[in-house]
Amino acid sequence: MSQAFYEALQTQAVVTVAQQTVHERQTVANQINELFKNKLKSELDLSFANVNLAQAKLLLLDAQNSDSAARANLSMLMGFASLQNYELVEEQAPNSVQPPANVDDLIATALTMRPEILALQFQAQSANKFRVAERDLLFPNIRALGVIGDAPFGNPVVANTWYGAVGANMDIPVFNGFLYTARAREARLRAEASDERLRAMRDQISRDVRTSWLNANAAYQKLDVTRQLLQQANLGLSLAKTRYQMGLSSIVELSQAQLQETQAEISSVQAGYDYQLALATLTYETKGL
Repeated sequence: MSQAFYEALQTQAVVTVAQQTVHERQTVANQINELFKNKLKSELDLSFANVNLAQAKLLLLDAQNSDSAARANLSMLMGFASLQNYELVEEQAPNSVQPPANVDDLIATALTMRPEILALQFQAQSANKFRVAERDLLFPNIRALGVIGDAPFGNPVVANTWYGAVGANMDIPVFNGFLYTARAREARLRAEASDERLRAMRDQISRDVRTSWLNANAAYQKLDVTRQLLQQANLGLSLAKTRYQMGLSSIVELSQAQLQETQAEISSVQAGYDYQLALATLTYETKGL
């Protein structure tokens, strides 16, 4: 559910970026068209501007399609057969929160809180207790019985009316076709299998938590890199626009700067939601919630 939610948020943000890109490139195309009409720009410049605008419109169409697909997936996971137009609200910026520093503490928490491992622990305990019970059937069974009482009728002069008796019986499981031996062996093997499943689950949870922690740290480091990339791309686009307006560069340089700025902005948006998803995955792997 968390993954579908963050994917829907991400595609929604990409749609917003694509809409802004179309608007900006439409503005540039209109300006160049007016300059072309006044013989201040060549037809090549106008052609490049229209190509950039068409690319931005294609980007917007792809983003809108991805957004609709993400919303359909989210609606399905929430139990709706039809597409629900939810108003997706972004959580309060967890991007400033770093992942926990010590992964061993997270693994220890997961080994005590994950419902899968708790279930296997109880199964292993039950199997081992059953193994002990089946093994104990091989031991001799000793039963003792004692009675004491008073006869209601009789002559106390002739005989004492009080009486008592004690008896013991011991069963030795020998002639039963080795039934108890086979049952004890089966119970021991089942207990060993339960212990092995528990050990495998411990190893798997440790691996999953460590992998999620590494992914969260990598996603957190990408936040700063993509932020710097976006700043440099914005600066490059601003300089490219100025140079083009002053006639110091060609439309190719401006087109390249526009493309880099769009890619940097999309990368920055994706990095933010990738980190939120990585944190949600780490929380799930740690606590199973």
